[in-house]
Amino acid sequence: MRIIFIGQAPFGKDCLQALLDQGEEIAGVLTVPDRPGQKGPNPVKELALERGLPLLQPARLKEPEAMQWVKNLRPDLLVLAFVTDIVPKAMIDLATYGGINYHPSLLPKYRGGSAMNWAIINGETETGVTIHQIDAGIDTGPIILQQKVAIDPDDTVKSLYFEKLYPLGVQMVAEAVRLIREGKANPVPQDERQASFQPVIKEADVQIDWRQSTQKIYNLIRGSNPHPGAWTTFRGEKLKIWEARPYRAYGNPGTVVEIPGEEGFVIATGDGAILARRVQYGSSPDKTLALQFVANAAIRPGEQVRI
Repeated sequence: MRIIFIGQAPFGKDCLQALLDQGEEIAGVLTVPDRPGQKGPNPVKELALERGLPLLQPARLKEPEAMQWVKNLRPDLLVLAFVTDIVPKAMIDLATYGGINYHPSLLPKYRGGSAMNWAIINGETETGVTIHQIDAGIDTGPIILQQKVAIDPDDTVKSLYFEKLYPLGVQMVAEAVRLIREGKANPVPQDERQASFQPVIKEADVQIDWRQSTQKIYNLIRGSNPHPGAWTTFRGEKLKIWEARPYRAYGNPGTVVEIPGEEGFVIATGDGAILARRVQYGSSPDKTLALQFVANAAIRPGEQVRI
């Protein structure tokens, strides 16, 4: 079965490696273009070159060059792993069995590019990995494989992805390809009655309202780490809170109510408080321990952050 692999980032590389280790026939690899000032090499490109695989790096998958390249390779299956572009239906139709995609949610819930963020922000206690067929919609195709994982009370997007959904996804991509090759895949249509779509998360979505409950604010902070970072304002500058935990204290929402020794500073919420433990302030590119920020900024109880 001739596969065209489409992906990027370390996750894409690990999925491609898993397919190679499984003995799959990789007819070609599509990945993102090299960009000026990018941080390090493209892992998928590196692996493709190392293994002597045909490689193309189009700016968009709908480009005529990309379409013709795929057509010439006569694929049986497209395999997507960390793809941020839309695969045109005309390209999907070039493959005998169409294409499959990794998605980090329990589809049809949480379609879209920020599924992990919104699941945590909304207080979900479980999510998972779905491998589904791709079609003209966004994350709408029939499901081939699905597996649940727990969202622990202190999980962030970072821990949820790297410790759970990333390794599970690599395994499931390879398993789905094997099932299709062996004729054992049994795609199940998604239940549109359960469907939900969330837009790609932006900084404007994660401003903290200190009048909300401690749990809602804590979920917002966890669901914004490592991007884009839940934020408030302090002394007229943006203050991002990257790490925190619920704290037993009370006061007017948005007020610094306590500075407990070696941990950071405590801000009152609508029904309790949040202990800020790692922050980023103003134009600084650095994330610092909140205790250090307290010392540098001479923060005192009674000061206000913006609601």
